[in-house]
This record gives sequence, C-alpha cells and structure tokens, in this order.
Amino acid sequence: MKGMSPPKSTTPGPQGPPIPEAVHRRRWAVLGVLMLVLLVVVLDSSILNVAVKTIASPAPTGIGATQSELEWSINSYTLVFAGLLFTAGILGDRFGRKKVLILGIAVFGLGSAMAAFSHSPGELIVHRAVMGFGSAFVMPATLAVLMNVFDREEQPKAMGIWAGGVGLAIAIGPITGGLLLEHFWWGSIFLINVPVVVVSLIAMVILVPDSKDPRPGRIDPLGVVLSVVGLVLLVYGIIRGGELADFTDTTVLLPLLAGVAVLAVFVLHEKRSDHPAMDLAYFRDPAFSAAVTAIALIFFAVLGVTFFSAFYLQSVRGYTPLQAGLLILPMAVAQMVLAPRARLVVRRFGARSVCTAGMLLVGAGLAAFAFFDATTPLWVLETVFFVQGVGMAHVMPPVTVSVMQSLPREKAGSGSAVSNTFRQVGGALGVAVIGSVLSATYRGAIEGHLGALPAGAREAAGESVEATLAAAESLGAAGKSLVTPAHDAFLDAMHTTALCSAAVAVAGAVVVAVFLPRQAQARPPAAPAPDDSSGDDQRESVRS
Repeated sequence: MKGMSPPKSTTPGPQGPPIPEAVHRRRWAVLGVLMLVLLVVVLDSSILNVAVKTIASPAPTGIGATQSELEWSINSYTLVFAGLLFTAGILGDRFGRKKVLILGIAVFGLGSAMAAFSHSPGELIVHRAVMGFGSAFVMPATLAVLMNVFDREEQPKAMGIWAGGVGLAIAIGPITGGLLLEHFWWGSIFLINVPVVVVSLIAMVILVPDSKDPRPGRIDPLGVVLSVVGLVLLVYGIIRGGELADFTDTTVLLPLLAGVAVLAVFVLHEKRSDHPAMDLAYFRDPAFSAAVTAIALIFFAVLGVTFFSAFYLQSVRGYTPLQAGLLILPMAVAQMVLAPRARLVVRRFGARSVCTAGMLLVGAGLAAFAFFDATTPLWVLETVFFVQGVGMAHVMPPVTVSVMQSLPREKAGSGSAVSNTFRQVGGALGVAVIGSVLSATYRGAIEGHLGALPAGAREAAGESVEATLAAAESLGAAGKSLVTPAHDAFLDAMHTTALCSAAVAVAGAVVVAVFLPRQAQARPPAAPAPDDSSGDDQRESVRS
C-alpha cells in the first residue's frame, strides 16, 4: 500500500540501512530547516562583503579597520571553521548530527551578538572566530543529515536545492546588508543573525531527526592542533607579505615555512594514526579527490575576487552598500535558479563535462574584471556577474554529489567535513593571497603620488584605496589630486589580481577535466556494526 514503506533506490551504492518511513515522509520539511540554517551561515559572509568599506571607515561610522584587519576578520572565522571541521564531523558521527547542529548554530548566534557590539578590529576578529567555531559544527551536519533522510536517487535533487540555497543567501545577504547599513550602525549586519538562529533552533528541535555512525572514529586532538596551527602560520605569512609588499622579509618567510612544515607533519601524523582527523583513504577515490580539489580552487578564485569587488563597486564606482548588493544580484539569482536544475544537465552530459564548462565560465567571468575601469557600463557588470553565477551553479551541485556519493552514508559527517574544509581553506587562502597581491600591487602604484602627505602618514595611506581616499579627505581641497591616482592604482591592482584568480579557475577546470569521472562511482557500504539489529535505531532517533 502506498506510503507504507520508503521507496528503495535502484542505484547501487552506499545506501546503509533503510530510511524509516516517519523520517522519509518529512524529508522535504527537514531540507527546508537545513536550508534555513545554511541561509544564516552563508548570509553572514555575503553581508560582510558589502560592509567591508563601512567597517574600514573611522568611528563612529565604522571601527577604522585596516585592509589586513579586514582580511583577518574574514580569515579568523575561516581558519577556526576549517581547523575544527574534522573534529566536528567526527563528533556528529559519534554523538549525533542533530546534537552538534544545535550546538553549532547556538554558538554561531552567540558569536554574532558579540561581533555586533565589537569596539575595535581586534574584538571583531575574536568574535568572528567564535562564529567560525559554531559554523564548524553546522556545515558537516547539514549535509550529513541530508544524506540520511534522502535515498540515493533523490540526493542529487536535494543537493541541488541545497546549493540553490547558497544562491538565495548570496542574493539576500548584500541587499539585507545594504538596507541595514543605510538605517542602522554597522553591527546590525551581525545582530540580524540572532532572530534567524532562534527560529532555526526551534525548527530543528521539532523536525530534524538524529543520526549517527554505528562505528564512529575516535577524536584526534593532535591532528586538530596541527591543522589549525599550520593554517594560521601559513595565512599569516601571506597576509604579512601583502602588508610589506615583500615576500622575502624574515617576518614573512618564517611563518610561511613554519606553516608548511607543520602541515607536512599533520599529513604524516594522519597517515600513521589509527584514528585520523582526516581519513586520507577518501582521496584514493578519483571522484572524491578531484571534486574536493575543484571546490578548493573555485573558492580560492571566487572569494578572492569577491573581497576586492566590494571596494571596486563602492570606493571606485561610488555605489552605496545597498546599490553594490543589488548589482551582485544576477550572480545570486543564476545560482538560485539553476543550481537545483544542474542534475538534469549532468544526467545528459555527465558530471565531468558540466563541471569543466562551469569552471571555465567562472574563469571567464573573473578574467573580465581585468578589463573593467571606472566607466564600465552597468550592463557589462551585470552580464559578467550572471556568467559567474551560471558557472557556479553548474560546479557546486555536481562536485558536492560526487563527494557525498563517494562515501558510505554512515560516514557522511566526516566526509562532508573534508569537503567543507577544502572549501574553507581554499577561500581563506584566496582572500589572503589575492588580498596580498592586491595590496602589494596597489602600494607599488600609489607610492609615487603620496608626496603631499606628511611623512608619517604615507605608509598607512598606501595600504589600500580606502586608506588613500580617507587621507585625501583629511587634506581637504589639497587632497582632491589624490583621488584619481588612487582609483587608477586600484584598477591596476584589480586587473592583476583578476587574471591571477582566472588562472586558478582554469587550473580547476583542468583538474576536473582530467580526473573527475564522468559519473560518480559509488563506494560499497561500510561493514555493519556488531549487533546490527539495533543499528537502525541507533542511526535514526526519530521524534514521535
């Protein structure tokens, strides 16, 4: 009789025990809750992109953050997030994904409230790290729950809708941020997260089922410490190199080399450990390794450009934060509309072809920034943003499906953690590297025009276009001659960094074209746990 038992997938793969009917019936409502959680986490990052100029402004408008402090306000979140993802995934597999999801979103909400009332860039950096701690427990759990409430044949559709939720957050974030900045103080972009967190918590308690791995791995504290320390040292060295416009300085080389060494020790430790934080065996699967590499490269390229595009739109073109948010709308709408349908294109042409084409479209959109100037028509900007969105919509769903369907369902938490780690590390390094190249190139181009400033103010004024424009404003009429050179120097720096980002996206296309299988190859199910008769009850704790 219809509705008495969940449909069985005819596709071979790591299905695991059957999904209970009570869970299967409300699977789409559960997906809606997961998208709400995803919305608040991604929305925070997209709001921050339009607020960087405001936060960089002197008090009382902002808190006078320098470009390096802005980068650290992004990277403190990302590094804590990436460093804890391994452990968060294992904890979810061990103790239950619903439990860690509730913990993560609660900590994220607390960090958001703290960030809203930061009085200095240092406080903001610390509070963003708290938000990153919460997010580390959210992202792996959302995908793991999704894998445990949908059968394999419905997973591509569910993941496409999940990825479309990212597009929705990207669309809502800048517009919401612009509206808030027009009517409230800068901290409101973080405070807006709190009511969404409260609604998400209530919905999770009521609707989301719990699940866990019947054979969970042990915690690897040494691996976590090594990964966090290595990443912090590496990214600090890159940011410091951008500040000094000199990557041969001792204060740059030492953290860079130390970071590489610590990460090498991390890899060796993971290979020898019987309970690694990151299971390196996952990378033996071509679908998994190619997909996570593509994720890292595309986020490296896109987040780096997103960082400087806010300054281009607001500092050079003169748009308000709200107007800048509206200009990015075509990219977000393309993702929101096309990501849920990407599975249909993949079904016809194969994951490899679709992902390669998507990466090339993203690369073309990034390369277009190398031809933008202060008078580029708006329709050109909108077309480029739309092309980038189309590319992203045809990359993220297929590679996410490739990653998650390469793993047994009971390992969804730790597998999702690896995927999200590569995404976050790629984004962090993108912001650091692209931001450093932007800063170094800008400083080299503007230094010759800062003679009108007092000697002590020249170094600070040369750090970024916003710093130069602030210095020009402080000089009054005498500073007007600095505005055009500042814009020109920024555009030269943007052109260089755009080409670097496009090259990274093309490299991602090559990786996908060479290594990603045409269709995801499923792993066999993991060996059942002892006393498997109670395994289903242990995996799925369904609320009555």
